[in-house]
Amino acid sequence: MFKKVLIANRGEIALRVIRACRELGLATVAVHSTADAESLHVRFADEAICIGPPPSKQSYLNVRALLSAADVTGADAIHPGYGFLSENADFAELVTRMNIKFIGPRPEMIRLMGNKVAAREAMEKAGLPLLPGARGKLADAAEAVRIAEEIGFPVILKAAAGGGGRGMKICRDRAQVAQMFDTASNEALSAFGDGSMYLERYVEQPRHIELQMVADEHGNMIHLGERECSVQRRHQKLIEESPSPGVSTELRREMGEVALAAMRKIAYNNVGTIEFLLDEKGRYYFMEMNTRIQVEHPVTEQVYSLDLLREQIRLAAGEKLDRTQESVPLRPSVHAMEFRVNAEDPVTFAPSPGRISGYHQPGGYGVRVDTMAYEQYKVQPYYDSLVAKLIITGATREIALKRAQRALNEYVIEGIKTNIAFHKRVIVHPAFAAGQYDTRIVDQILNPPLEPEVARVLAGAK
Repeated sequence: MFKKVLIANRGEIALRVIRACRELGLATVAVHSTADAESLHVRFADEAICIGPPPSKQSYLNVRALLSAADVTGADAIHPGYGFLSENADFAELVTRMNIKFIGPRPEMIRLMGNKVAAREAMEKAGLPLLPGARGKLADAAEAVRIAEEIGFPVILKAAAGGGGRGMKICRDRAQVAQMFDTASNEALSAFGDGSMYLERYVEQPRHIELQMVADEHGNMIHLGERECSVQRRHQKLIEESPSPGVSTELRREMGEVALAAMRKIAYNNVGTIEFLLDEKGRYYFMEMNTRIQVEHPVTEQVYSLDLLREQIRLAAGEKLDRTQESVPLRPSVHAMEFRVNAEDPVTFAPSPGRISGYHQPGGYGVRVDTMAYEQYKVQPYYDSLVAKLIITGATREIALKRAQRALNEYVIEGIKTNIAFHKRVIVHPAFAAGQYDTRIVDQILNPPLEPEVARVLAGAK
């Protein structure tokens, strides 16, 4: 086992890693920008070292500063958290060359899955179903138009080197493909330093389903069921739950078996998440793989009673997975939901950084809050707007929904705006309450259809 772990991240995930290390008896090193000097991860780590000014490129993305901090403090492992350098294969490789353990999969695995085109090809060979699409990177807009016409509209243009909605455009005819190609490519170039594009068939009413994979370095691996991640705004997740109300026991078994077979073929190690699109007919298609811990990992922890951060560290240290797939219940006995509490206007979604003047978080049975926030904490404008994750667990989905409503009503954050009010709107929406929703639900809430009579009047006015 390691002796000292440096956490190359900030905020709630850095604090979460520190807690896991503390329970394993490991010393921790927090890194921070000058803006984060008062953050809780700095306070609760055994050591803390400043790595630069507020901008991410000069601090949390500053590879030289991070490696120097590890060297100076004598850290023998680095946990990247999520975001920042967590899926940067070059960083993982440099860490490994310094004889420091990177807590995550092997660099070559990160590199493979980080390129969406290469990942699609690898997963197709490994037996995962794919949507019809380009066989590789698109040369130009003309090739994009030709392939789109072959597979049929609508299609979606995607960045080959990234995700999160950047460089992504839905096109419903050849004119839109020709028009959007350069725009999407430029967005991808700006966001990821690579403007390469590919395209695939677009599913109109998809559910976003992901499977949590866990694997050791000895060939043992399991999946921990699925998470429903369909509540999204501009491809950014807002609410996740497990198990998915759209996945049957049989579908869970099938998806899990297919995913495990694919992971064995590529010899994956540590934790990772395979993301699928599930269409209205129950057919699933590989979308991408994330080679890191996910923001929404707590819902899986609550449902399957496994500390995924602790497991990451154990597996990176060479220990064996102590669970078999047979020990993982195919029909979970509890239901969990996660609500991402962001510092943003609940109506316009404009960022709302600033100092928290009053803070009270909910509690009680089945309520967990992962956060770095406290009264007088200053939410910085330089980073992601995530303030907290409210995780609710109940014996059934109905109980979890009622508990979520109660907890959201208890949550008080003053001095900044948050999206708590928006979450309250989502959980009472009929489609969400019934579990019959897809990735369009946020648009349906924000832009509800007009009453038939009103629609007729407006149509007549035109």
